[in-house]
Amino acid sequence: MLDLNRLKALHAVHVYGSVGAAADALMVTPSAVSQQIAKLERETGARLVERNGRGVRLTDAAGLLADHAERILALVETAEADFEALRGQVVGRLNIGAFATATRGLMPHAMVSLRRRHPDLYIQLNEREPERVVREVARGELDLGVIQDWMNRPMAIPDGLSRATLLDDVADVVLPADHPLAGREEVELAALHGERWISSTPGTVCHDWLVFTLRSAQLEPEISCMADEYPTQLALVAAGLGCAIVPRLGRDCVPDGVSIVQLRPVQTRRIYAVWRTDAARRPAIRATVEAIVESSRRQETVWALN
Repeated sequence: MLDLNRLKALHAVHVYGSVGAAADALMVTPSAVSQQIAKLERETGARLVERNGRGVRLTDAAGLLADHAERILALVETAEADFEALRGQVVGRLNIGAFATATRGLMPHAMVSLRRRHPDLYIQLNEREPERVVREVARGELDLGVIQDWMNRPMAIPDGLSRATLLDDVADVVLPADHPLAGREEVELAALHGERWISSTPGTVCHDWLVFTLRSAQLEPEISCMADEYPTQLALVAAGLGCAIVPRLGRDCVPDGVSIVQLRPVQTRRIYAVWRTDAARRPAIRATVEAIVESSRRQETVWALN
């Protein structure tokens, strides 16, 4: 009989293209993956990997077996979801991925609530960029994800995933306190011509969105500083090193020396929870989405009071 964990290891190498990448996805060592595949070769009596330079490549037999493994693993997940639904209990383990500001701003309250209500549910939280979250949820490496996209640059969600909108997060421009536009109630984006900008690093959703948005307003971005964390960006603005566009969920600690001004047109990102549609029957998925929605409503109340 084929061992499920060995099939999972082979499937991961097939999906990610290397033993090292498969090990990262499965959160084990590369040697553990290699050992599982070696045992699978002995079980099947077939050669599954061949040396290819410094790495390995899968044989035709391995490709055939990996295709079957994908279907087997999907059936196992469906069976587990059906069994949990039958029991109606919020138990087991959920692997969740969330982008940085949601990890800090939404997930702590949601996880504390879940721990109090469902002590037999174990959650592992992983900080990830949204595109990676979507890929890993679709592949089954994550059970649930919290992602974002921008209203003027939406993200495509693959077939087979469901989503729930959590909140709309408005972004404002953050200016040094002595900036000529500081203290205004609102400012047109086009009025920021010639400014230096503070941005996330290239390749991140927020960097690519900022460049796209500024160019859409006929502004060529001159980026003077790059930092992925919004508190760091705010500190750089306070030092007079440039301007930034910061969503409200990222503004938990605003330093002295900055002025926050509403933008026109309004710039908004939408925050979602995503999960595989086939897993929606799991009570744990439903309970976790409800907890994150509750945390999002709590955050909206805080904004309204401020």
